[in-house]
Amino acid sequence: MSVHRLYPLFRPLLFAADPELAHDVALAGLDTAARLGVARLAAPRLPEAPIEVMGLRFPNRVGLAAGLDKNAAHLDGLATLGFGFLEAGTVTPRAQPGNARPRLFRLVEAQALVNRLGFNNDGVDAFVANVRRTSWHGVLGINIGRNFDTPNERAADDYVTCLRAVAQSASYVTINVSSPNTRGLRELQAEEALAALLARVTAERDRLADRLGRHIPLALKVAPDLDDDALRAIAALVVHTRVDAVIATNTTIARDGVEGVRHASETGGLSGAPLRARALAVLSVLAKALDGAVPIIGVGGILSGADARDRIAAGATLIQLYTGLIYRGPELVAECVRATAG
Repeated sequence: MSVHRLYPLFRPLLFAADPELAHDVALAGLDTAARLGVARLAAPRLPEAPIEVMGLRFPNRVGLAAGLDKNAAHLDGLATLGFGFLEAGTVTPRAQPGNARPRLFRLVEAQALVNRLGFNNDGVDAFVANVRRTSWHGVLGINIGRNFDTPNERAADDYVTCLRAVAQSASYVTINVSSPNTRGLRELQAEEALAALLARVTAERDRLADRLGRHIPLALKVAPDLDDDALRAIAALVVHTRVDAVIATNTTIARDGVEGVRHASETGGLSGAPLRARALAVLSVLAKALDGAVPIIGVGGILSGADARDRIAAGATLIQLYTGLIYRGPELVAECVRATAG
C-alpha cells in the first residue's frame, strides 16, 4: 500500500502528538521509506506536465512551500511524493533556535495552522552540506532570510551572505521578507526599504552569474496582509529590479474566519483554508499589476485540486503546498498535479 493511501490511517496518531514532534516523526518516516526504496516504488503514476518558468524546466506545476524542510535535510524523502519542485528553508547566515516552544498549533476544525517558529534553522553552512549529501537533483528553491538579531539596516548583508553560500546549490533563490515571526522583518516590504534590498541582492546575483556561468533566478515572497497599493508598488519594483518571480503569499496575521477556534488567538502566522480567499485576492492583484512580465507562484490555502486550478486561472504559473499537505497528506500532491496538467 502506498504512502498516499496510508496517510489517512496514520493521521490520527500524528494529530494526537505535539505538532512539531509529529512533523519530525513524519519526515523521519518518509526518509526511511525513501532510503529503503519503498516510497519511490509506491509513488503514484502522474501525468507528464513539464513547464518552463524562470528559465528552469519543472516536471509539473506543483511544489513544496518553504518551511516544511528548513534545513534541506529531507529532500530525498519529499521528492518521492510527486512534487515538480521543492523549496527548502528559510535559512539564515547563522544558526538560530527560533522562538520558544510551543510555537506550532493546529486549528483542526478550520484546516489551519498557526506557527511562530521564527526561522529556526542550523545555519547556511549546515544547510548547504545537507543539499550536497542528497541524491535528488530536481528543481530546488532555497528560501533565505535574515537572522533575528540583524537590524534591518544591515539585513541586505544577511541576504547577500546567504545568496553567495547557496548559489551553486540552488535552482532558484527566494527572498523572504514576509514572515510575521521575525521582529521587524515585514518592514522590509516598505517601498524604500525593499528597493534598497532588491538592488543589493540582484547586483550580487548578477556578479555570481558571471562567476558561475549561469543566471540564478530570484523570487520575492510577499505577505497577504498588504493593501492593493502596496502590492502594486512591489510589482513595479520587481519588474524594475529584474526579480524573476513573486511568491504569493506567506502566512497571515489576520484571524478572519477562525474567531473563537481553539488556538486561533495564538501569536504567529495563520495558514491553511482560512488563508485561501486572501491569498487568491493578492495573487489576482499582482497578476493584473505584473501583466505577465513576471511569473507568480501561488501558495496559501490550497487544499484541493480545485484550489490549485483556481490559482492557475487567477494568474499563477506554479503553485506550492504546505498546510494542505498536513491535512490531506501526499494524495493532495497527486490531485493538484492532475488538476493543473495540460
